[in-house]
Amino acid sequence: MSLCLASSGMVKALALAGFTLAWTHSVEKTAWQEDWRVTPEGLALVQARVKGSGAGMEPPPEARLVDGWFQWQLQRAPLQRIVLGNSGAAGEWRICAEGQCRTISDIFGRDIGAATITMSACSE
Repeated sequence: MSLCLASSGMVKALALAGFTLAWTHSVEKTAWQEDWRVTPEGLALVQARVKGSGAGMEPPPEARLVDGWFQWQLQRAPLQRIVLGNSGAAGEWRICAEGQCRTISDIFGRDIGAATITMSACSE
C-alpha cells in the first residue's frame, strides 16, 4: 500500500506505511500534527497533537500534555479519502516520514497554490 496524493489531475504515490500530516493553524499560528497509517481499508488516524489551544482547536478531555504538545489517541474507522484545502494563510501542509518533512509543493514539484489535495491509500 502507498499514500496517493491527487491535485489538478496529477497523482503522486508515496511508498509509506505511515506518515505524519503537519500544518499550522491559520488563526492561532499553532502547530498541529496527526499520525496516520496507510491500510487496505483506507487511512487510519492514530494520534493527534497540538502545540497549544485556541480558536476552534481545543484538545479533547482525554488529551495529555507531553513535551509541550497536547496529544491524544483516536479510535475511528479508516477513511477512504481526505481532502485538504489551502487557504494560503498558514503555509502548506507537510507530509513527514522517517524524520523528514516535505511540503505538498515539494512532492508535486510545483507550487499548488490554493488547489485542493485528495489523500487516499492506493496500490502503486
